[in-house]
Amino acid sequence: MALYLEDLSPGQRFTAGPLTVTAEEIVAFARQYDPQPFHLDPEAAKAHLFGGLVASGWHTAALTMRLVTQALEGLAWGVVGGGGDLQWPRPVRPGESLHLEVEVLEVTPSRSRPDRGTVLVRNTTRVGSGEPVFVFTPRLVVPRRPQE
Repeated sequence: MALYLEDLSPGQRFTAGPLTVTAEEIVAFARQYDPQPFHLDPEAAKAHLFGGLVASGWHTAALTMRLVTQALEGLAWGVVGGGGDLQWPRPVRPGESLHLEVEVLEVTPSRSRPDRGTVLVRNTTRVGSGEPVFVFTPRLVVPRRPQE
């Protein structure tokens, strides 16, 4: 069943996960996109601020997007974002499992485009202990239900 603007309301929540992060995935992502010692080399990472290997924040963001597409898989146009605020409260370590909660904060029909609106959501990715590791608050573009 497709979800449209009319199906969403403030306070509504969607979830996805768990998704476990491995050291191999952390290193592979870092090699390609964020080649820094604390993402690439477990031994070098021990001497760093983090005290061990951690995932790139961008890796965490990419994994979050995977979970967002699962949580909001019924969204009629898919997950189409228009930017937002990003926060990384703490790094993700190998072996941690990620869980996502998407909370609808605002639903606003467009004044100029009657076929759509925007939905402000807060995506909070947490590890198993409940600690947040990534918070992303984007404004999504969502279609209105087609008139029949």
